[in-house]
Amino acid sequence: MTKTDTRDVGATVRQLRALERAGCEIGRVAVPDHGALAAFARIRGKVGLPLVADIHFDHRLAIACIEAGADKVRINPGNIGGTARMQEVARRALARGCAIRVGVNAGSLEKELFAKHGGATPAALVESAVRAVRDLEAVGFRAIVVSLKASSVPHTIAAYRLAARALHYPLHLGVTEAGFGLAGIVKSAIGTGALLADGIGDTLRVSLTDSPLAEVRVAREILAALGLRREGVEIVSCPTCGRCGVDLQRTARAVRRSLADVVEPLTVAVMGCPSTAPGRRGPPTSVWPGGREGGHLQPGAGVENGPRVAHDRRVDGGGARGGGPARPRQRLGEGCSGAGRSGGRRRGRSTRRCGSSPSGSAASSTVSRSPACARSTGCGR
Repeated sequence: MTKTDTRDVGATVRQLRALERAGCEIGRVAVPDHGALAAFARIRGKVGLPLVADIHFDHRLAIACIEAGADKVRINPGNIGGTARMQEVARRALARGCAIRVGVNAGSLEKELFAKHGGATPAALVESAVRAVRDLEAVGFRAIVVSLKASSVPHTIAAYRLAARALHYPLHLGVTEAGFGLAGIVKSAIGTGALLADGIGDTLRVSLTDSPLAEVRVAREILAALGLRREGVEIVSCPTCGRCGVDLQRTARAVRRSLADVVEPLTVAVMGCPSTAPGRRGPPTSVWPGGREGGHLQPGAGVENGPRVAHDRRVDGGGARGGGPARPRQRLGEGCSGAGRSGGRRRGRSTRRCGSSPSGSAASSTVSRSPACARSTGCGR
């Protein structure tokens, strides 16, 4: 999600474009008032990402954003004003081919559900979502995405597991208000990772008190660690011990810098001694087995000759890429995930806007977990 003042069109557009270059596939911007609404219409015409309007309290803002070309609106059933207003939004979205995310949040749960369940429990979050979905379905609306976010990791995991059984719509994952620094990253990785490992979730947003670009990087690392999305270099490096004869931290960082422009899936093992070198984990793409005499990067396990690299020098050139020049960084476009596909897709500005119903909703870090189009919202695409 963008972190600029939405009324500042230039700053918001620049951030959305930076996020797209970083791998974000669906953009979300806050629309809290009429000033932001006027800006949203201008922003919509300047970016290629599928764009989601984030609405709280005032359903009229949601309707106006739909008219302005939003690909999806996020509405919070805890504060949007009840069934009649939600259905008014749904009728307009249905007419305009716009999706809706039912965004349940533990911090703004309906008062009656809070009282009924004795708090914002997982069951309470799911009941809120189910009730909102039924309200939308009652007017024939089915381009729906659901999220059930809490700052508690166990509550978040439990709520999504219940929702996966109770609902049959795409789920947008996230641990809300995860915090900052290492603690926020760990909470996000555990909360979303556990669900993704269970096959639950279609898009995700990492919520950090940090740059939105940092959120995208963490989201992509979570997907890569689970083998759901693979692009670029994976550095496999040992924790070191008394056998290590090199400054492995420095070497690993140098290898990563040297390979920063590589987009093809590439695994490089940077090891501190020969005992952890080729073949230890199966054949990586390239291996740098360190030693007290330096090391050499070799393409694949078992290859004895490769360009030598002193342990205190920056790794660069064709040798660092296992032979051959790196291709330009590729970019995904049109809101598609490209997961599991070859590196032929580009993550640049879309050539056309997303169709009727993109899934997910977080500009700063929404990425799809599967090869399916990121527009999947029950529309059949």
